[in-house]
Amino acid sequence: MRALSSFFCTFAHEKIHVPFVNTQKNIILCLLHALLVWAMPASVCAQLHAASPQEEHTQQLATQPSPAPRTGNAKKTNQQGDIQVELLTCSPGDLIYELYGHTALRITTPDDDLVYNFGVFDETQSHFVWRFMLGKTDYMVLPCPYYLFEQSYIDRGSSITSLRINFTQEEAQRLLEMMKDRSSKEKRTYRYNFFSNNCTTNTRDVIEAVIDGTIVYAPLAKERKLTTRESLHEYTAGSPWAELGNDLLIGAACDTILSDRSAQFLPFHLFDAFQNATIVGFGNNGVEERREPLVAGEPVVLLEARDVPHGAGFPVTPLVCSLIFLAVLLGIFALEYWLKRIFWIFDMLLMPGIGLCGLLVTFMTLFSDHPTVSSNWQVWIYNPLPLLCMPWVVVCAYRRKRCAYHYLNAGLLLSFLIASPWIPQHFAVITLPLAVALLTRPASYIINFPRLSQGKRKGKKK
Repeated sequence: MRALSSFFCTFAHEKIHVPFVNTQKNIILCLLHALLVWAMPASVCAQLHAASPQEEHTQQLATQPSPAPRTGNAKKTNQQGDIQVELLTCSPGDLIYELYGHTALRITTPDDDLVYNFGVFDETQSHFVWRFMLGKTDYMVLPCPYYLFEQSYIDRGSSITSLRINFTQEEAQRLLEMMKDRSSKEKRTYRYNFFSNNCTTNTRDVIEAVIDGTIVYAPLAKERKLTTRESLHEYTAGSPWAELGNDLLIGAACDTILSDRSAQFLPFHLFDAFQNATIVGFGNNGVEERREPLVAGEPVVLLEARDVPHGAGFPVTPLVCSLIFLAVLLGIFALEYWLKRIFWIFDMLLMPGIGLCGLLVTFMTLFSDHPTVSSNWQVWIYNPLPLLCMPWVVVCAYRRKRCAYHYLNAGLLLSFLIASPWIPQHFAVITLPLAVALLTRPASYIINFPRLSQGKRKGKKK
C-alpha cells in the first residue's frame, strides 16, 4: 500500500503533473518496501490494538434494532445538482507496492469528477530513500480527475469497486469543503504511517468527521479476529519474498490481535466494514433521530480486473532456499570434520552477508520510526556482530589460534533456538533454519580446533 496510487506527483509552481510509474526507475523503493512494512514503537502499537471508547460505544449501538430508513430522494445524481461521495477500493496488483490494494475518495459534483488520493508522495524530495528507511516519509492528499485515476488501474490490471456513501447534501458539502482545504498547498502533506495513518485510515476519518451522528460498525466475526501479521499475510500469500521482507523486520507487536477499528488500515477490511456499518444520530434531547445504512445501495464495479503479464518471480521460495543453505552448511561441517580442516575462506564470504543483513535489521530496530520494528526479537541473531568480528576470526583461523567469537556466537544462536518456543513473535520462515545453519560454523571451530592442534603436535613429533 505504499505508493498505492499508480502515479507520482511532481510540482511546478501550482501545477500538478501526474506521470505514471516506471517500476524499473523506482526499484530501490520497491525493494525497501519488501523489507519494511513498518513498525511503530511497541507502546504506540499497544494503543493501536486496544479498542477505543468510541468503538465500544458503537458496538453497543449496533445491537439496537434499526428503524425504517428515511424517505426522500434516495438516489443522488449530479444531473439534479447533487454532490455524490463514493469510497473507491482498488484490488491488489502484482508488484511489491501494490500488494495491499488502495482506497481513495471520489466526489462528483455537477462540474467536477475528482478523486482525492491520500497515497501520493514526491520521490524527488531530498534524501527520500533515507527518510523512507527512517519512517519519516511524508505523503500528500491530492485531487485528480477520475479518468486519470482509472487509467492508472487499467494499466496495472486492477479492479475499482465503488461504495456510495449515504450522505445528506449538507454532509457531502462539508466533506467537499474539507477535502479542498486538506488538499491545499499548505495542508496537503502528512506523516505517513502504514498501520494508523495511511490512505485508507485517512479516507475513513474524513468521512466520519462530517457525518451528523456516529458510524456504528458491525463487530468482526471471531474467525476474522486476526493479528496484524496475519492480516498482512492474507495479501502476501502469493508473494513469499515480499512476505519474507516484512517478517524479517516487523516485531512482536504485530502478533497481538487487532481491534476491529485497527483492522481497517487495509483497504478491503474497510470496504467490508463500511458495507455493514450504520449511521446513528441523536437529537438534543437524546432521542434517536437517524438510523440508516452508511452505504446506499450495492457495491458497483467501475473497473473489472484483468490479467496483466509480469515477469516470472524467483522460482524457489525462501523456505526452500533456507533448507538448501542448511544442507550445504551441514555438508561443509561434515567435510571439515572428516578432513580435520576448517574452511575459514568460506567464512570470509558468509560473515559479511549475514552481518550486512543484521546491520539493516539492527538499524531498523534501533533507529526507525516504522511501526513495530522496535519489538523485533530476531535482532538476537540478525545483528552486525559477524561483520564487525570477521577480521578477528580470519586472523585467528589463519594463525590457528582459538577465537572467543565462536563461543560467543554459538551461545547466542543456541540460546535463541532454545528460547524460541517462548518468544511471543512469529518469526520469518527462514529464521529457525538459518539459525541452525549458522550454528554449524562455530560448532565446527569448537569441535575441530582441538583436533587441528593434535594433528599439528603429531606432525612436529614426527
